[in-house]
Amino acid sequence: MDQHEQTSGVAPDAGSTGSDVAAVDRLRSAYARIRGQLEKVIVGQADAIEQLLIALTANGHCILEGVPGLAKTLMISSLARSLDLSFHRIQFTPDLMPSDITGTEVIQEDRASGTRAFKFLAGPVFANVILADEINRTPPKTQAALLEAMQERHITVGGERHDLRPPFFVLATQNPIEQEGTYPLPEAQQDRFMFKVLIGYPSYDEEYAVAERTTTGEQAVPDKTLNGEEVIAFQQVVRRIPAAPDIIRYTLDLVRATRPQESSSPELIRKMLTWGAGPRAVQALLLGGKARAAMKGRHHVAHEDIKTLALPVLRHRIVTNFSAEAQGYTADRIIEELVAAVQPHATAMDDDERTSRVLSA
Repeated sequence: MDQHEQTSGVAPDAGSTGSDVAAVDRLRSAYARIRGQLEKVIVGQADAIEQLLIALTANGHCILEGVPGLAKTLMISSLARSLDLSFHRIQFTPDLMPSDITGTEVIQEDRASGTRAFKFLAGPVFANVILADEINRTPPKTQAALLEAMQERHITVGGERHDLRPPFFVLATQNPIEQEGTYPLPEAQQDRFMFKVLIGYPSYDEEYAVAERTTTGEQAVPDKTLNGEEVIAFQQVVRRIPAAPDIIRYTLDLVRATRPQESSSPELIRKMLTWGAGPRAVQALLLGGKARAAMKGRHHVAHEDIKTLALPVLRHRIVTNFSAEAQGYTADRIIEELVAAVQPHATAMDDDERTSRVLSA
């Protein structure tokens, strides 16, 4: 176990209140319960499940990408079932219109008075958890309608504003191998997603377990573990988790190093990338790091939190060039080499002799 993952016996930060300490303990317990429920249905995919739950508690959205048959939709629907929240699945198709997502106004007649008035009929976006299935199969106008709702947390129809009830969590799926007849999300729209989660093939043993579980008469169903108020409370707790100045500087160093225009960027970046990540990547890394720390039962962000989340945060925010493609450099490979090259700052907690004694015990 990495020293950053060890938590027993480590005192919380001096600035933490008793209520925050208890809230972090509740969040860690809730994380374990939800993960246990999802493992009833989903075999393997531990990293993907962790990243989804981090995004949920950090109040972010996710893109899940993987080839067909890897249980992307099942993972999302199982997560929704494990939460006492409203859930809508939107199947994106080429003929889907913005009003099919947001809702529309219709003329309704009052039979008693004979007067007519507009009434708003809410679309499927009015739910706590949204599955945007195959988001790259619908035209940009419809994609933009969902992405506006994600960013603004409300929609406007007929000059009237309609707020989306929190918590609001969008999980979009896309298939990386079928590009014919698709409308890939532009980089500016992908940037609205906190994480891009890659779903890979299972191992031999995991695939055996999948085959064994899914070919019997009974299918496991996850129990509900959290309601909306609890999710919102945990999102507020995550915001209060402290990040030391050196952690923030390390996060800035990592993100700024992805920009080939920066004179301090490594030579690899200047050769392989056209564009790097923007400030929203720094926010996503820090919030994700806070959520991950709380899920591990810690009351501060560690370097390991930022390193672990670098791939899902950055892989959809950097643009590779022809040189990268010609030399076989993927976005993930570039990020991994960058993380290895950028050295973290030593935090005050790392230098504290008391912490060293506890971690070495």
